[in-house]
Amino acid sequence: MNAVLFIGHGSKKNEGNSEIAQFVESMKPELDVPIVETCYLEFAQPSIATGIERCIERGATKVALIPMMFFAAGHSKIHIPDAIDHAKEKYPAVEFSYGRPIDVHDKLFDILESRLSDCGFSSESSNEEVSILLVGRGSSDADANSQLYKISRLLSERLQMTNVELSFIGVTTPTVEEGVQRCLKLGAKTIYIVPYFFFTGILMDRMEDKLANFTSEYDDVVFKMTDYLGFHPALKTIFIDRAVEALGGSAKLNCDMCEYRLHALAHMDVHHHHHDHDHDHHHVLK
Repeated sequence: MNAVLFIGHGSKKNEGNSEIAQFVESMKPELDVPIVETCYLEFAQPSIATGIERCIERGATKVALIPMMFFAAGHSKIHIPDAIDHAKEKYPAVEFSYGRPIDVHDKLFDILESRLSDCGFSSESSNEEVSILLVGRGSSDADANSQLYKISRLLSERLQMTNVELSFIGVTTPTVEEGVQRCLKLGAKTIYIVPYFFFTGILMDRMEDKLANFTSEYDDVVFKMTDYLGFHPALKTIFIDRAVEALGGSAKLNCDMCEYRLHALAHMDVHHHHHDHDHDHHHVLK
C-alpha cells in the first residue's frame, strides 16, 4: 500500500505550520494515494520519524517522502536522507523512496506572474524604470543559491526581459538592501519585491519592516511587495508531479523547464507516439 509523506520545513509561527497542513489536505482528492501524511523538519510536530511511523501504522508498504522545499540544500541533502536511513533499519520490510524539491518547474513561473500581476505589474508596460527584486531565504549551499539565479533569468525572459535582481534575506549576499541598490543603479523608479518564501512567518515580518524602511528612505521610488509565493493552487500540480515521480521510482533529468519537452507535451500525444512506435516495432519483429 502506497503512502506519501509531505515534509514541511516548519515555522516558529503556528500560522505557517497550519498553512502547510491545510495545503496537504487540499491535495488529497487529486492524489490517488490511500495514505497521505504531513510532518515537519523542525519547530513543529509530527517529526519525520513520527510521520513515517504514522504511515506504517496505517498499513503502508511503500512510503514516498516529498520535501516541500524550493531547493535542494542541507535539509534535503543531509537531514531527510538521514531520517530515511534510520527508517530503513527500523522497518526493513517497507520500501522508501525520496522525491525532489521543487527546484525549477514551469508552474512556478505561473505563480510568480500571478503574484506580480496581483500587485499591479504588467510586462507590457515594463521598461528600464521597472525592476523586480527576488528575495530568497539564502543558504550555505551554493547549489541552492545558484538555482534562484536560474529562476531569475527564466522569469526575466518570460517577462519581456524586465530586469530581475536577486537578493537573500539571510546567510549570504547580496542582501535585500544591496538588491535594492542594484535596481536603483539601473534606473528603477518602481521596484516589485517578491518574497520567495512558502509561508508567512518570521521572514515575512522582517520583509514588512524592510519595505517600510525603503519607502521612507527613497521617497521618489515606488516600492510594491507581492504576497509571498505561498501555497498557491498551481503548487499542487508540482507536488503531485513530485509524488507520482517518487512513487514510480523515476528521477528525471533537468527537464522540467526544457522548452522542447514543454512543446512536446503541449503539441504531441507523447504516450500515443511511443505506443505506436512499439506497435510498429512489434510488427517488424513478426
